[in-house]
Amino acid sequence: MKNLPKRTTNLYRAILSLKNENEARKFFRDLLTEIEIEEFSRRFEVVQMLDKGLPYTEIENKTRMSSTTIARISKFLNGSFGGYRLILDRLNHHHKSSLLEGKDLC
Repeated sequence: MKNLPKRTTNLYRAILSLKNENEARKFFRDLLTEIEIEEFSRRFEVVQMLDKGLPYTEIENKTRMSSTTIARISKFLNGSFGGYRLILDRLNHHHKSSLLEGKDLC
């Protein structure tokens, strides 16, 4: 990846310093509007639905995202950056580990 502006690197470092969901909730609520948080949440929901192999029409109906946006998200999910795949794999691994330990994530 290309060199990022210092402000972008600072943002990534700030995110990495968050210790739990509560801290993340507070930080992102200060950083983003409720509408922006909802938009990011819906995009990630699309990622999870695509990963489960759901058809675009079902994703459109459930998320109210356009087919163009879903296609763009799919392109990144299956693309070279690998960010979505990294997070999905981590979440799936964490979920499986918690189930093996008898913990419920809900």
